[in-house]
Amino acid sequence: MNLRRRKRLITVLAIVIGLGIATALVMYALRSNIDLFYTPSEILNGKGEDHQIPQPGQRLRVGGMVMPGSVKRDPTTLAVSFKLYDANGVVSVSYVGILPDLFREGQGVVAQGVLAPNHLINAQQVLAKHDENYTPPEIEDAMKKNHQQAGVAQAGNNE
Repeated sequence: MNLRRRKRLITVLAIVIGLGIATALVMYALRSNIDLFYTPSEILNGKGEDHQIPQPGQRLRVGGMVMPGSVKRDPTTLAVSFKLYDANGVVSVSYVGILPDLFREGQGVVAQGVLAPNHLINAQQVLAKHDENYTPPEIEDAMKKNHQQAGVAQAGNNE
């Protein structure tokens, strides 16, 4: 192999290796910023065909309805705790900050935060559903799926 071909080969290999390393670093950096969406029943029972349950410390978004009577406010701080529910499960949410104006019991919300042990979500952000006619597609699909599963479970219990 002559010198010119060797330099070309080394240059091409260096570019390919550099692109591989850059791609790996970008994928690693993006991995920590992914927030998967769950419903309360998916946190408790697992998500998908393989029933993958999120692990404590995982960043996630959880959507559901605020359980009536569950909102507890600390009178001296901005700390609030409440429970989110869907057709098959209930999880607790802890949040420190100012809640949206539309936040209330029985209202649909999405809490974004980190899962702690005992199915507690330490939320950094709470979003309230702003219009009764609009629901994000992923939340609507998850809620429909949960209601269908609840109907199937009830039908199985009635037999």
